[in-house]
Amino acid sequence: MTETRSLEPEEWEFWDTWMRAQRLLTRELERGLQRDCDISKAEFSVLVTLWQAAGREMRVGELSESLDWDKSRVSHQLTRMEKRGFVKRTQYGADGRRAGIGLTAEGRRAAQSAILVHGGNIRRHFLDSLTPEQASVIRAWSEQAVDRLEPHRSEAASGARPRPRPTPPS
Repeated sequence: MTETRSLEPEEWEFWDTWMRAQRLLTRELERGLQRDCDISKAEFSVLVTLWQAAGREMRVGELSESLDWDKSRVSHQLTRMEKRGFVKRTQYGADGRRAGIGLTAEGRRAAQSAILVHGGNIRRHFLDSLTPEQASVIRAWSEQAVDRLEPHRSEAASGARPRPRPTPPS
């Protein structure tokens, strides 16, 4: 067993500052989605994931896996979004027996708008404050952290699909 080392005061200070910056940035980005697009972060996540899916629809289980949410959370979120007119339930697969979910016209409009607005907020509150060198270092560290904390991601990298990224509407 390896010996556990306590953090030095400077390391605790660094950690606390890092966590505070993350909370503040996340809070500001979530407020922007609510204020500017009238959607929650959860709604944005679903809209973007469906936006990038073939035909703007996918199996509910696939959506759950892509978002890394449990099926109950996905089900409740989809019910709320269906009431808002953003998504519709579909039959999916060649035999039509799998439960699917797709974007409605309203959902497509909401996704398009939110991708542009949220991207602008990310740029304003995060990217614009970094030098190219800082951005490169943060990206490299983030990729290392993901590989370390999601070992199944690096093990399956040869056949894995890249995590969806919002693309601006054309």
